[in-house]
Amino acid sequence: MDLRKLKKLIELVEESSIAELEITEGEEKVRISKSGSGVQNYAFMPSAMQPVMAPAQQQLPASASDGDKSGDAKAGDSNGSDKSAIPDGHIVKSPMVGTFYRAPSPGANAFVEVGQRVKEGDTLCIIEAMKLLNEIEADKGGVVKAILLENGQPVEYGEPLFVIQ
Repeated sequence: MDLRKLKKLIELVEESSIAELEITEGEEKVRISKSGSGVQNYAFMPSAMQPVMAPAQQQLPASASDGDKSGDAKAGDSNGSDKSAIPDGHIVKSPMVGTFYRAPSPGANAFVEVGQRVKEGDTLCIIEAMKLLNEIEADKGGVVKAILLENGQPVEYGEPLFVIQ
């Protein structure tokens, strides 16, 4: 996308009352969002680099052992237990490295809570990677049995996030 066009879009968002603008042009995608403090967040992501959603990651069983090794210390710190304490059920793993967020914004209600029933495609959390907010969706319906990370924690590729039964 042309830099002049991008600057014009940023100016339009700043001058208007809209909070967010997302435009797809060919293989390029631009999202411009305005926060309440007047500071703008700008993101540019060619569609060839869009994150892969969790269902595709479930086909890679080798990543489970990698995620367990890298997440041992974090899981122990967050809930006082180790990975062996993960309840039985379907594990939703992180499709990327980033920062885990349970809610769409600070102060908002979490997407899901333990004991809540979810359907396939429901948003479970957000992982922020390189200033992009990526919604992680349930790849299976059921009841959320465990949330394995705390809000704001770093997450590794393949690390377990949720247990759904």
